[in-house]
Amino acid sequence: MHQRSRAGHTGGSRSPTLYSPLVDRRGNLGCLIEVVETLVLTLVIFFVIQNFIAQPYQVQQMSMEHTLDPGQYVLVDKLTPRWDPYNRGDIVVFNPPPSWTQETTPFIKRVIGEPGDTVEVKDDGLVYVNGVALEEPYTYKNAEGVNEPTEASLDQARWVVPAGYLFLLGDHRQASADSRVFGPVPVASVIGRAFLRYWPISTFGLLQTPTYPDLAPATP
Repeated sequence: MHQRSRAGHTGGSRSPTLYSPLVDRRGNLGCLIEVVETLVLTLVIFFVIQNFIAQPYQVQQMSMEHTLDPGQYVLVDKLTPRWDPYNRGDIVVFNPPPSWTQETTPFIKRVIGEPGDTVEVKDDGLVYVNGVALEEPYTYKNAEGVNEPTEASLDQARWVVPAGYLFLLGDHRQASADSRVFGPVPVASVIGRAFLRYWPISTFGLLQTPTYPDLAPATP
């Protein structure tokens, strides 16, 4: 009668475990450290992106209707303006002059005048840059589908944009506090260039920058 034996097995003893309890505890600690590292890295990436690359912004004013309506969200490019200056037609987010308002909410408007430009609002309701009337199909249309006229402020209708400044107007001119009221805005006050409308999802799309072919480049 043959007897079978198991190598390395003694009666009543258990097979050796692969990991000791001490090693298991170290493994759990390692997982926790990995989770913490992932969270920290995520926060660092979020901080870098939001402060130096792109930042979401919710439109809160009526001044850009109907290009941008209140409650919509846009993505603001903060990176490319470091080497690509703001151009006429760009939509920008900026901090309004503190001498004009204590409001801390950024404004959103369109660049109309670049450094060196002469901007004038005339009685015909049009905006002139360097003597040329702008074609502005993006401005707010009334109930009849007609673009509302642009009106000057009470005390000024002509501005020369200094170097390092921009002249900014809202697309809904009759509901916009802009450079007609507080004058040209320093480029240093501009947060970035809005380039993408992403919410509500039904409005998703790139924000197009219009061209003004009749205008020669500004001379700062």
